[in-house]
Amino acid sequence: MVRLFYAFLALLILGSHVPAALAADASVTISSPQNGAKFSPRTEVDVVYEATLGSNGNHVHLYVDGDEPVVLHAMKGSHSVGKLTVGLHKICINVVNKAHAPVGAQACVNVTVE
Repeated sequence: MVRLFYAFLALLILGSHVPAALAADASVTISSPQNGAKFSPRTEVDVVYEATLGSNGNHVHLYVDGDEPVVLHAMKGSHSVGKLTVGLHKICINVVNKAHAPVGAQACVNVTVE
């Protein structure tokens, strides 16, 4: 029982470092909109991004306020998230694997619609 506990503890400790190591060769940048950008409720918001999948990535997910992701297979480009409602919004892009699980690389920007 004690051995099992230590084996589990070692797996937990070592496992917590694996995603960061695997994500080291993956990256995401959002060049537009800039963090803190302000938009009118009538403005279509385009997200311009570039991603490197790394050894474990397969594609990227784009999220607005954590809602259902948009799956993007192009590693560079732009995607319209449409007109956003008044308020603060968080736009994120994550590199994910074939099972749609994040591999650690992510970029986020906050925008305001007023």
